[in-house]
Amino acid sequence: MSRVIHSARLIDGGHEIADSWLVVRAGRVTARGTGDSWRDALAVAPVDEVIDAQAVGGPRAVITPGFIDIHGHGGGGAAYDDGAEAIRAARELHRAHGTTRAVISLVTASVDDLAHRVAAIADLTESDATVLGSHLEGPFLDPGHHGAHDPALLARPDPDAVARLLEAGRGTVRQVTIAPELPGATAAIERIVDAGAAAAVGHTDADADAARSAFDAGATILTHAFNAMPGLHHRAPGPIGAAAADPRVILEVIADGVHLAPEVVRIAFAAAPGRIALVTDAMAAAGSADGDYVLGALAVRVEGAVARLADGTIAGSTLTQDAALRTAVAAGVPLTEAVVALTSTPARAIGRHDLGSLAVGSTADVVLLGADLHVRRVWTGRV
Repeated sequence: MSRVIHSARLIDGGHEIADSWLVVRAGRVTARGTGDSWRDALAVAPVDEVIDAQAVGGPRAVITPGFIDIHGHGGGGAAYDDGAEAIRAARELHRAHGTTRAVISLVTASVDDLAHRVAAIADLTESDATVLGSHLEGPFLDPGHHGAHDPALLARPDPDAVARLLEAGRGTVRQVTIAPELPGATAAIERIVDAGAAAAVGHTDADADAARSAFDAGATILTHAFNAMPGLHHRAPGPIGAAAADPRVILEVIADGVHLAPEVVRIAFAAAPGRIALVTDAMAAAGSADGDYVLGALAVRVEGAVARLADGTIAGSTLTQDAALRTAVAAGVPLTEAVVALTSTPARAIGRHDLGSLAVGSTADVVLLGADLHVRRVWTGRV
C-alpha cells in the first residue's frame, strides 16, 4: 500500500516543519516536503491512498515517527510474562496509542523461567518485526530496592546465569537492568555489552561512584530514573546525578503523573537534553479497568488507574506513550523534545538507529495526532 499524508505539522528529529507531507511506498518514506508540492510527486508516480492530515486530525494535526517503548510489561489486560498471545494482545493496545515497536520487559522470575520467556520472545521477533526483543528487568536487583519484583527470586549476576539468559535470547536481549553494587556486577555489565545488549543501572542502592563505575564498564541506561534508587541530593548525587552528568547515558522517565512530579519531568529533560527516553513501565492494566492483577509473582491492585502492591509500592503503571507525551508537554517540555524522547532516543538506547525517524529512506512508522496530542491514526512500515 502506497500513500501520501499531507497538510500536517511534522515533528521529527527535534524540529517542527509546518504544512508537511510524506510519501510512503513499500513501507518506507520515499519523499517528503512542504506545501502543495506533494501533488507534483504524485503526478510522477500515483499512490493508493491520499490522506489529508487535517481532515483526520483536525487543524494543526501532527505527524511523528512511531513511538518506541523500551520498558513495558503489558497492557489491555495481558502481561508480557504470559507468552506470545499475551504479548500480541498487549502490543495491539499500545499500538493503538502510537507505540509501533516495543521491547518486551520481563519482571523477576527464576533463571529457568526467564530463559524460557526470553527464548519465546526471540521466536516472536522472527515473525513480528514490531517486537524488538526482550528486557530483563530482573533478577539482578538490590533487595532493598526491589520495587514490584519478588525479593525471594532476586539473584546475584553470576557468570553462568548471565550467560544462560543471553544465550537463550539468541541475540534478541536488548536491555538488562542490574544493580551495580552487587558482587560480580561489573563483569556482568561487560558481558551484557559484549553480547550487544544495553546494560542498565536500576533497582539499586548505588552511590554516584558505583554508578559511574558501571557507566565506565559500559552501562548506558538508567532504568526509570528517580524510582527504585537513591534520590538526588545536593551533596550526594547518586545514580541520578551520575547519569545526568554522563553524555553516554540515557535516562528512562515514566511521565504518568504518579512516578514523577511534573517539575521533576521538566528538570530531567533540562538536565539531560536529548538523553531522555519516555517509557511506560506499563503492566496489564494499561488500557483496561481498575481491579486486581498479577505482576510477575505479586498481586497488584489498580485503583484510579494507579497500580500498587498491598504495601502501597507502585507496581508499574497504566500508562500509554501518547499519554506520556501529553504529560510531558503539560509539564513544560517542548513538543519537539518530547517526541524525540518517544522516538529516536529510545531507538538509540537499544542500538536501533534505523528507527525513530521519518527521513527519506526510513521505515515508515507514522503516528498522526490531533492538536490535543491524542492519536488518530497509526501506520507501521517495514524494516
